[in-house]
Amino acid sequence: MTRKRTLKRYTRYQGAIIKDDHILLIKHREHETGRSYWIFPGGGIELGETEEECVKREMKEETNLDVKVVPIPLDEYDEPLRADAIDRTYLCEPIGGRASPGYEPEPEVSSIYSIVEVKWFDLRNESTWDSLLVNDPLTYIPLQRLRKKLGYLT
Repeated sequence: MTRKRTLKRYTRYQGAIIKDDHILLIKHREHETGRSYWIFPGGGIELGETEEECVKREMKEETNLDVKVVPIPLDEYDEPLRADAIDRTYLCEPIGGRASPGYEPEPEVSSIYSIVEVKWFDLRNESTWDSLLVNDPLTYIPLQRLRKKLGYLT
């Protein structure tokens, strides 16, 4: 009898912080290569946290914003480059603070990259978006799904 091995999946809880038809993304820069990319702020849940608490904490750590979380996930999808990972996106509304680059508190993560920029992207007009975002399918495709779900695309 053979046993089927179950793959343990990691869920990344991320926020779609939206204000005035704009979404806030963070830019990571890898220390070793200098490669940069835009991404939704987010991360892993800590022991004893609810999903909403996790999202609020991650938004504060990475963007310096306090947010109100809509408790229903907007989108859930497999990460294209990792078979063991799922991204779960929550709608967030900023309620305090000023958007600015935050930090990664985990040493194993902060040794790989840092958050170097935050930027508001107009959900109504992608022609104004940074080419780094438009040419990165790992963020661009989920962002397009989100725009469609929120009624920015038909």
